[in-house]
Amino acid sequence: MDRRQFLALATGGTFAATAGTPFNSRASSMAGSRAGDPPMTSTETSYALTRPAYIDQSHLVVKDLAAVSGFYQKMLGLSVIEKTASGEVLGVAGLPLLTLTTDGNAREAPRNAAGLFHTAFLMPDRTELARWLRHAANNNVVLDGASDHLVSEAIYLSDPEGNGIEIYADRPHDSWKFHPDGMVEMATLRLDLQALYNSAPDDAWTGMADGTAIGHIHLQVGDIPQADVFYRDVLGLKLMARYPGASFFASGGYHHHLGANIWNSRGAGRRAEHMTGLSDYKIRFNDRQTLDKAVARLDELEIASEKRDGGVFLKDPWGIGLTLSV
Repeated sequence: MDRRQFLALATGGTFAATAGTPFNSRASSMAGSRAGDPPMTSTETSYALTRPAYIDQSHLVVKDLAAVSGFYQKMLGLSVIEKTASGEVLGVAGLPLLTLTTDGNAREAPRNAAGLFHTAFLMPDRTELARWLRHAANNNVVLDGASDHLVSEAIYLSDPEGNGIEIYADRPHDSWKFHPDGMVEMATLRLDLQALYNSAPDDAWTGMADGTAIGHIHLQVGDIPQADVFYRDVLGLKLMARYPGASFFASGGYHHHLGANIWNSRGAGRRAEHMTGLSDYKIRFNDRQTLDKAVARLDELEIASEKRDGGVFLKDPWGIGLTLSV
């Protein structure tokens, strides 16, 4: 089951926005979300980013830099922060979130390769999620699906080269339900897109709001027990939830900073060189002690790493790069 098929089952179908109008009747007939939820508005730093560790940036290798960058700028509202000889750094209010590079030798990653399932952009509040949805509808953005996960409301789409994207807003942390073992209650329910659309302020959308961040990153891996060993036992993230074929990890009680699934990639080996898609990502630590503990574990297990870009760079069992830094 690939990502689009999974989302279609989760949401009852895929959705295409119609310029200047609300979503189609299929979307408006959806039920099961919390249409009466109070608006989630806050100027505080998102809970995801206040944890001991969080996802900082994502790096994609693409074939058509202009097309992919243009999509993230126009449809997601990111802005170019830096241009290099091989790519661009995009972000919000000067904060880097996404690096795009191109490689003349790049070849398209197979659908079942290890790598990216989606990069998840976390809105500061529900109002900004609704505001983005109205923008998407007015610009014919094709959606792969939308889900109510109890802890959050999420909308899914893909960039021009098939890299998965999630746009989401968290519900307040004090409304999340935790089990006695510390795992969080999550589900995949239908999201009422029409109600979310209707809640958007009737004003001009000028791009992603200050405070937007990468809330989590979701990976395709080859084996879940192996992912558990690496992300939980080696890096020290806590296992927060399980779905059939997927594990979700986090730091400090967040619902998940990192997801790993085998829905489309069961048995996948290491990524080949010069492959499009996710090259690497960054995990930032809010305190040196937590970082030092993770690095000491790498040394103890003799996992190859190197100092790079002010942090410690290594690769997971599937060749996906990650940098640990403060």
